[in-house]
Amino acid sequence: MFVLVEMVDTVRIPPWQFERKLNDSIAEELNKKLANKVVYSVGLCICLFDITKLEDAYVFPGDGASHTKVHFRYVVFHPFLDEILIGKIRGCSPEGVHGFFDDILIPPESLQQPAKFDEAEQVWVWEYETEEGAHDLYMDTGEEIRFRVVDESFVDTSPSGPSSAEATSSSEELPKKEAPYTLVGSISEPGLGLLSWWTSS
Repeated sequence: MFVLVEMVDTVRIPPWQFERKLNDSIAEELNKKLANKVVYSVGLCICLFDITKLEDAYVFPGDGASHTKVHFRYVVFHPFLDEILIGKIRGCSPEGVHGFFDDILIPPESLQQPAKFDEAEQVWVWEYETEEGAHDLYMDTGEEIRFRVVDESFVDTSPSGPSSAEATSSSEELPKKEAPYTLVGSISEPGLGLLSWWTSS
C-alpha cells in the first residue's frame, strides 16, 4: 500500500532560511511541495522519508536564494493491483461505495450480489440469502471494509490553455474537475466486504 519512491528535485531555499540547517530547510520545502499531492504515474505523496544525496548549491544572478539538486526518498500511497486493503466507508451513492477517500470507488457490479441501493438511507445493501430467507446487510458510513484493488487510473491534471471550442462556449460553464488518481475496488468474493460480516459473534 505504501512504497518508497526515489526522486530527484531542485529545491530553492530563500535567504532568510540560511541560518537553519540545510537538511531541515530542504525537508520542509519538499513536504510543502509534495505532501498530499498526486504525482502522475507515481501515486499520492505522504511525507519525506529521507534525503540520500545533496549536490552543490548554486546562487543565480538576481536571485539571492540557493538552488540545490536533491536526491531523496518519499513515502507514497500506491497500492498494487489485487492488493487487499482495509479502510472505512466514506459514503455511498448510486455510483457505488466510496472508500476512505472519495477517489476509491467500489462500483455496483463489484459488490456482493444481489445488492441494491437504498435511496432513503443512501446506503448499499447486500441481500444475503439464508435458509430462513434474505437478510439485508447494510454498508453504513464509517464501517470498516475489506476490498481488493482491481484497477487504477492516473489523469494528467496539469493546467493547459483553452481550446478554440472552449473559447467560444459560455464562460459560465465550469469544466468538470477530474481526480488525478483513482482506484477501483471489488468486494465480490468471500471474505471481502464489511469486517462485521465475517467476524463470528
